[in-house]
Amino acid sequence: MGTSNAVRALKAAEIVCNDVAAVDINMGCPKAFSIQGGMGAALLSKPELIHDILATLKRNLDVPVTCKIRLLNSPADTVELARRIEKLGVPALAVHGRKIADRPRDPAKWDEIADVVAALSIPVIANGDVLEYDDFSRIKTATGAASVMVARGAMWNASIFSPKGKSHWEDVKKAYLRKSILWNNDVKSTKYTIKEMIAHHSCLELPEGKSINKADTLEDLAQLYQLEDYYWTVKNNRPLAHDLHCIL
Repeated sequence: MGTSNAVRALKAAEIVCNDVAAVDINMGCPKAFSIQGGMGAALLSKPELIHDILATLKRNLDVPVTCKIRLLNSPADTVELARRIEKLGVPALAVHGRKIADRPRDPAKWDEIADVVAALSIPVIANGDVLEYDDFSRIKTATGAASVMVARGAMWNASIFSPKGKSHWEDVKKAYLRKSILWNNDVKSTKYTIKEMIAHHSCLELPEGKSINKADTLEDLAQLYQLEDYYWTVKNNRPLAHDLHCIL
């Protein structure tokens, strides 16, 4: 969850808390929309607001409340913030190994994640430059982290989680679209993920990328990838929302 306000965060969490295993507060996003809204990495310089948000959620929710941060200007500053967060009683903390000004092309600083791991008694989740299956063990060994979070690597090819090796990204792309159709995923979200795959593995300036930009609905995407029959099979058999549990 991205938030800059404890009260709004609680209202949002209460809507979903019975349907999720935990609520995690994003304190690491460096994107302009997040920073300008006082969310994400903007919280890193506001420890009192961090305290207010986490304490409010923990006090009122029955599910675990965790958060994700990124590196501060110095390892000591990062450790100090992580310790303050730990004292609030969160059961785990994710740490992205880059600073706000760093770009994805800058190597993640796994050694500074290791500093946080060494300073805390709660599990630390390491994040940054996990792009291949072998990177899961590499980052755990380098940092001592209890677990690993993967972002771009999973978005570019979700089969990164298979110990047997990645499937071809084109196959993953079509499988992702089928899942998006099945679960009626938001078309903007679906387009974003497919475009990220193409931008990484191919080129958005080719006809495929231009056609995706023009697509307004999941039906448009289904037509683009010859999944019209699947789309209409799902659409014509989709149960009412309150009956969805019957097919899960």
